[in-house]
Amino acid sequence: MAQTDLTNRIEVHDRDTLATARAVLDACVDPAAMGEAVKAAVGRNAQWRGEDCINLLAPEAPTSPGVRALLAAEIGTRAAEGHIGRVNRWFAGTRHIDEVEALCVELLKRHFRCNYADHRMCASMIGNAVVYTALTAPGDVVMTAPQPTGGHSSNRLDGPAGAMGRTVVDIPMDPDELVVDLDLFRRAAPLARPKLVALGLSMTLFPQPVAAMREVIADWGGRFFFDAAHQLGLIGGGQFQDPLGEGADIVTGSAGKTFAGPQSGIILWNDPEITEAVTTAVFPVWAATHQVNRVAALALATAEAIEFGAALQAQIVANAKALAQALQDRGIPMLGAHKGFTTTHQAIADARGFGRGLAAAQQLERANLIVNKNLLPADRKEDWDYPGGLRIGTIEVTRFGMREREMEAIAELIARVLVRGEAPEAVLPDVVALRHSFPTIHYCFENGLPPG
Repeated sequence: MAQTDLTNRIEVHDRDTLATARAVLDACVDPAAMGEAVKAAVGRNAQWRGEDCINLLAPEAPTSPGVRALLAAEIGTRAAEGHIGRVNRWFAGTRHIDEVEALCVELLKRHFRCNYADHRMCASMIGNAVVYTALTAPGDVVMTAPQPTGGHSSNRLDGPAGAMGRTVVDIPMDPDELVVDLDLFRRAAPLARPKLVALGLSMTLFPQPVAAMREVIADWGGRFFFDAAHQLGLIGGGQFQDPLGEGADIVTGSAGKTFAGPQSGIILWNDPEITEAVTTAVFPVWAATHQVNRVAALALATAEAIEFGAALQAQIVANAKALAQALQDRGIPMLGAHKGFTTTHQAIADARGFGRGLAAAQQLERANLIVNKNLLPADRKEDWDYPGGLRIGTIEVTRFGMREREMEAIAELIARVLVRGEAPEAVLPDVVALRHSFPTIHYCFENGLPPG
């Protein structure tokens, strides 16, 4: 079969990486060898990222052995369109799938202390699209947080909100306090009269004034949506503000970040008046066959969170505070220093003195220290590829049993690369040694709490 001239093809992916993949496949003697090439790549990632790196990405969490096993379960080959219950399903043969999904829903409601929960989104961004579908219409005004001060594209013009024809207006943010500027919001919101205020922050260090904002928009019947993609586990574990309790109409979140479950989306709410709109937006609009293996894994992860979530989330926050302080002490400026750095799983470093975020992250990667580049409040959205900051998270290191003393050690490793200019390859053996000394995932039924 003839192919388009590769030199003229429009391609968003990295051309060199795709060319390497084509060369690998071209060298395979048959499709079985191609399959082996795929498995080998997965194995290399499992060795490097899974065993030899200190992973400090805020959107990542390792799953427990039990959760990981369910992701490969036979139930994942089964289809289950529709809501729970025989009459609601398009397919017969779903009696045990109904059982699994009902357990998942009830576990979520129990853990998050809410009246309603939906588990069918294969990604948290789809959960956001559900909210825009259920609570707004094309042309409606929505207020969302801008990206340089922590907002996420899923609530902006280049995400579901904009793609679905909503008119996006900025929530005023305080670039120093890293929270909503409530005085400016009280002035701006009545002028825009948003149908929905969507507060979603991928750079999230401190609680936000949910109750006060909800009071402002109540004058015209506006709804409040809290996008807890990053904070969901902290909320469930009682280590962050409770948005529903403070007046949010609906909360979405990712199961794969602080919640430490399979990558997927969760929706939580209490108000029966929006239930039909929300569940109809889930199915048939945004979810059909929704990976029942993932639902089973999510249910088990929720049971783990009920048992271990409070202890896990408290240590995640303690580690983030300790790591931020240790980095600051070693000459790496950290955002929010005057407020104790963070109350979440994240710490934000100002990397403008170290070549900016991309260069700094790539230097650290050579030492097997994995972080991500991140916009600073002083950046423009156009700085997306080359932002000034680094976002550092403590979910994975905490799940492996590390505590505050290990945060000191990690800060020292980072400082050796960024501040003292040591060759990353010289630091790498010490990174691998520290990672290898914590081989076991904790806060789960197999292994319990970490020793000590």
